[in-house]
Amino acid sequence: MSQVLGKPQPEDEDDDEEDELVGLADYGDGPDSSDADPDSGAEEGVLDFSDPFSTEVKPRILLMGLRRSGKSSIQKVVFHKMSPNETLFLESTNKICREDVSNSSFVNFQIWDFPGQIDFFDPTFDYEMIFRGTGALIFVIDSQDDYMEALARLHLTVTRAYKVNTDINFEVFIHKVDGLSDDHKIETQRDIHQRANDDLADAGLEKIHLSFYLTSIYDHSIFEAFSKVVQKLIPQLPTLENLLNIFISNSGIEKAFLFDVVSKIYIATDSTPVDMQTYELCCDMIDVVIDISCIYGLKEDGAGTPYDKESTAIIKLNNTTVLYLKEVTKFLALVCFVREESFERKGKNFSKWNYSDPRAGAY
Repeated sequence: MSQVLGKPQPEDEDDDEEDELVGLADYGDGPDSSDADPDSGAEEGVLDFSDPFSTEVKPRILLMGLRRSGKSSIQKVVFHKMSPNETLFLESTNKICREDVSNSSFVNFQIWDFPGQIDFFDPTFDYEMIFRGTGALIFVIDSQDDYMEALARLHLTVTRAYKVNTDINFEVFIHKVDGLSDDHKIETQRDIHQRANDDLADAGLEKIHLSFYLTSIYDHSIFEAFSKVVQKLIPQLPTLENLLNIFISNSGIEKAFLFDVVSKIYIATDSTPVDMQTYELCCDMIDVVIDISCIYGLKEDGAGTPYDKESTAIIKLNNTTVLYLKEVTKFLALVCFVREESFERKGKNFSKWNYSDPRAGAY
């Protein structure tokens, strides 16, 4: 008997807390930021940049950009399930904050949220130690604001980071594009892309590669962009993609994704192109199944967990397409697209779905 997917419970509730980092100065505008004791409130085990083992713990993803560009909102929406409208009430970040993301063996990294007013020339800011242990640097640019200052800061940030670590993946999020027309989005992306690469060429750094993404917290574009950033930090990605290619070629499936169900980041997919509508359907399916499972996924006595090795879900769309979800590990799920005729022909190989089970539901 199949079950619907349940929302996994985090093993460590401290992941939601923002830790003040030891050994670094605050870069805040508030009255308390400059007088803060750097050792106060620090949890035991929090690594500072001077720790020789800090670069060996997890890959780092740095979130950088000017103030009010949307860095903290991105982190809250993607990793904390915060509603985009709630982010309007977030205070501006005034100190460097770290968060451990350990949803699975693949989604296992640290996110460092940097205040926009950080000064690379401040002697208390050891940028060499920071960039040395970084896997990806995400620079967020507010597309609805004058981005000339942001481009100048992007150039300074990238050149400083590249001198320390040539293996960093540089990602540029052209953010808040929900307020732009489609033509304006394309024009803005083209202009930012051209100016940023021209600045690097003028500095003799043509070898630096910048990846650009149009993002917004009000749609799934931010999740898709973060998916592609995280995939670059997964050394097993080629193997996973190859396995998914073999899987769809031998099963009649048209498209397959390996999803982290907590963040809705897809770890890998097959080699066929990904379009936004397909990705949105996968995300919506995960949301629907999680909501249903929280009601019907547990036993009558409340025992057990709603998400286990038997967790499965099927949604039939009105365009002869079937969405199929199957649990892989505690935090991973396989989401597939298959034509209805193929599903009916090979349905027994996909699932032991029991349509008489009242918890199953016919979608």
